[in-house]
Amino acid sequence: MAQDLLQIALFFAIVLVAAPPAGAYMARVFSGERVFLTPVVAPVERLFYKLLRVDPDQEQDWKAYAKSLLVLSLVSGAVLYLILQTQGLHPFNPAGFKSGTWDVSFNTASSFLTNTNWQFYGGETTMSYFSQMAGLAVQNFLSAAVGIAVLVALIRGISARHGNGTLGNFYKDITRIVLYILLPLSIVGALVLASQGVVQTLAGSAGDIARGPVASQEAIKLIGTNGGGFFNVNSAYPFENPTAFSNLVEMFLILIIPAALPFTFGRMVGNRRQGYTIFGAMSVLFVISVVVVYLAERHGTPAAHAAGLVGANMEGKEQRFGIAGSSLFTAITTVVSCGAVNTAFESLTGLGGLVPMVNLGYSESVFGGVGTGLYMMLLFVLLAVFIGGLMVGRTPEYLGKKIEPGEVKLVSIGALFTALIVLVFTAVALSTKYGGPSIYASGPQGFSETFYAYLSQANNNGSAWAGYTGYLQPNAPGNVGAHGVTFADLMGGLAMLLGRYVPIVAVLAVGGALSRKKVAPAGLGTLRTDTPTFGALLVGVVVLIGALTFLPAFLLGPVVQSLTTTLF
Repeated sequence: MAQDLLQIALFFAIVLVAAPPAGAYMARVFSGERVFLTPVVAPVERLFYKLLRVDPDQEQDWKAYAKSLLVLSLVSGAVLYLILQTQGLHPFNPAGFKSGTWDVSFNTASSFLTNTNWQFYGGETTMSYFSQMAGLAVQNFLSAAVGIAVLVALIRGISARHGNGTLGNFYKDITRIVLYILLPLSIVGALVLASQGVVQTLAGSAGDIARGPVASQEAIKLIGTNGGGFFNVNSAYPFENPTAFSNLVEMFLILIIPAALPFTFGRMVGNRRQGYTIFGAMSVLFVISVVVVYLAERHGTPAAHAAGLVGANMEGKEQRFGIAGSSLFTAITTVVSCGAVNTAFESLTGLGGLVPMVNLGYSESVFGGVGTGLYMMLLFVLLAVFIGGLMVGRTPEYLGKKIEPGEVKLVSIGALFTALIVLVFTAVALSTKYGGPSIYASGPQGFSETFYAYLSQANNNGSAWAGYTGYLQPNAPGNVGAHGVTFADLMGGLAMLLGRYVPIVAVLAVGGALSRKKVAPAGLGTLRTDTPTFGALLVGVVVLIGALTFLPAFLLGPVVQSLTTTLF
């Protein structure tokens, strides 16, 4: 146990050392300042603006910014769907893979477009190298850049230096994010992973052993908090995650940008303590999740104890990672909304399986996806400010800008809409004949599989409890719909699209509203938002909203299972 705790503590220490300078670097990139990569990247950046016919100095209000984002997403999503449906024509397809069914391609395109990377297929047995590289990997960069761009726009709206109603230029933001942050970090990450044995080749399979351009996609899958693996078993597979050191590197790559962004926020708004407070609130909830899942998996399951088995629960885990490496990865990938996994979630103990659900129940606000995590947490910050302002009987203010009913309504939509999707879609899947064919297990396990599927997809995480399927053979017993079209493919794709873009539009609208407000000087009754007290209030708001929304579902699934001695 001492060795496990040392491993976990070492990881925390590495992140704490790396996050502040990474946050400072990103703040300079977002502000258009010169950085050490400028001499190399600036010419490429200018070339992109010429190709896109974009004036990088032309500012956009929130509606224009949102329109540009949605147009790019629509076009890139259509291109990805076309790539997936024309696999038989692709180069770099040594296995000769054909296209999947249209519904699976729709689900996959929706998944990678929205930074979810939910997979109803096995990558090594389904996707050509061209689809992996030109389709999925490209979206890994674009979807990550979109999430960060929305955050940057919101920060500009909150920042005191803006008062003209503009949020920046969307195309300039995503260009700089890709060229100065995602691409350089991905190159370094891919080289490190390849040095550990992660495969990188276009030579095709070696006999029955699938290979491919894995390291390059693995890096951006982690850095962009995308999560979709080249192989079906994701980061549990030795060709994706071969050693204990590669496991440490992968966890670091997942967490570094989300952990650094609060420090970026503090610098961009001119008050670093604001960033420290948000980082502290996120860290508290993250540490709790790590401790709970580690202790639960170390203790084992009631079913195992009833069978006379003692010791840790190693079912569904890799021996080379152990309880500590598996538990830490589980907590990171679900608080960060990445979805990459190195252990089977359905094999977790009841209490251990509750942790990923609770982490997703925070609506991506605890570090969360790149960009999405912090902008969701900022929505909760505004809610906490509103609640605190009501307590002291003053108009709520955040960084000198008044939070009025219009902003609160938009914040509520952004913070609660995803939860509504999860509950409605889960209820429909469980209560109608259309969802039945996708559910493998019975009892609390079957409920957990279904609930987690929509919780993961709507929150754009992508991790899953195996057993819930979106692909059935056309003549499979109980199949509903012609030609293998399933409810899970279509509803899952819809959940991902709604869960991504409705909150994004709400966040940009909040940023636009705040960007038009003048800064009011702080007074004696102003609620300070850069103190441990406010951090505690923020943690309480996040937990309370998550608990009020999902507690009944948690009780019906993993909590019931943690109290039973049966597996299903």
